[in-house]
Amino acid sequence: MLDLDTPTELGNSTKGEGEPGARREEGAVGNEMRRKAKPGRAGAARRRRAGTATARLRRSRRGSYDGGMPHDFEELLRALPKVSLHDHLDGGLRPQTIVEIAAETGFALPAATAEELETWFTSSASAGTLDEYLATFAVTVGVMRTRDALIRVAREFVEDLVADGVVHGEIRWAPEQHLSGGLSLDEAVEAVQEGIDRALEASERPITAGQILCALRHLDRSEEIAELALRHRDRGVLGFDIAGPEIGFAASAHRAAFERLAAEHLPVTVHAGEADGVASIEDALLAGRALRLGHGVGIALDIELEESDGETLATLGRTAQWVRDREIVLEIAPSSNLQTEPAKWFGPELADQPFDLLYQLGYRVTVNTDNRLMSATSITRELAQLVEVFEYDLADLEVFQLNAAAGSFLPLEQREELAELISDGFEAALLLIEDEGAADEEPSA
Repeated sequence: MLDLDTPTELGNSTKGEGEPGARREEGAVGNEMRRKAKPGRAGAARRRRAGTATARLRRSRRGSYDGGMPHDFEELLRALPKVSLHDHLDGGLRPQTIVEIAAETGFALPAATAEELETWFTSSASAGTLDEYLATFAVTVGVMRTRDALIRVAREFVEDLVADGVVHGEIRWAPEQHLSGGLSLDEAVEAVQEGIDRALEASERPITAGQILCALRHLDRSEEIAELALRHRDRGVLGFDIAGPEIGFAASAHRAAFERLAAEHLPVTVHAGEADGVASIEDALLAGRALRLGHGVGIALDIELEESDGETLATLGRTAQWVRDREIVLEIAPSSNLQTEPAKWFGPELADQPFDLLYQLGYRVTVNTDNRLMSATSITRELAQLVEVFEYDLADLEVFQLNAAAGSFLPLEQREELAELISDGFEAALLLIEDEGAADEEPSA
């Protein structure tokens, strides 16, 4: 277990004292950062992020707020404005929708009812490896082969984001997997966009959404998918990704696609550091020109921790240093990572995972679902688990959402509007908590 129950000794905000999202520069030379261990907290799940910059962040626009959550905090979390950067379309179907489309098309399912099917997905996806996790997609992809099915799945996908309080969603999927019903690549992308647009038009809450088109790293259509993304960049497509089995299928095998996209200025995220380690992340950065890393938790394998005289010293390798200093966004999906290789690297519990380590060290961490169906999750649930394990407060959760807004593939002006929407929502939540606290303190008549 990575144990870093340690506040920063030194810290200086790189933003103004009153600015939300202020970040710190570590009190360190080179790539070493010293932490002071809290007495009596060895092995504890709580690892508080502290120091000068965090104190400034918590004072920012928040009066005397000192953290804490109300008892019904999951309801509060669901209402908070959230950003979803890493969410697979074919991993977010409603079980009942799968049952109904399968009945219409004659597709055989491994379970008869929606409830049984939901259990099958989560148990099958928890076999322990990425390859076994990916095998469950044969079912979801199998019912997403027609225009009507793609429209319905995409519409419901966005509806579920809205219900979870998401204000911006980047929906990734691999069109090449959905052609067996006779659709062309362009027709498949257009069908998904129609479903997204229908949901956006019907939503009574503010939300934006777009597609990230994935090429499969173990196949050879990446250049074709890159061209597909470029054709639709003004019609809903925000960026490009490569997905699929990571081990043995390097990003550099798709260098031509990445160079084409770079020449046309279309942003790229790459799955890396999910099932393979630091070399895969390097490849994503250098050959893939990734602006974000899908999962990326493998970067913690390039961080060496040493306990000495009650302190923890974290030494970053060159790749870890680069990712942190360049603020490469990490699209972390905590529940999903417990179902695959990171559970073996770091440990089987969320407290073992390096999310909080990376946060404390100043990485641009974000919170994502990966596949809502396979992990039986939502962003609200992911945040609730992080709060429970690491005792985060609203200031921490706001940082995660502002990180995601800054890392989204939207134009700058829209990112700024998104950040403002998030900060306004968190401020309103804080006022609600303070009002409830004041009401609780009033003496009874």
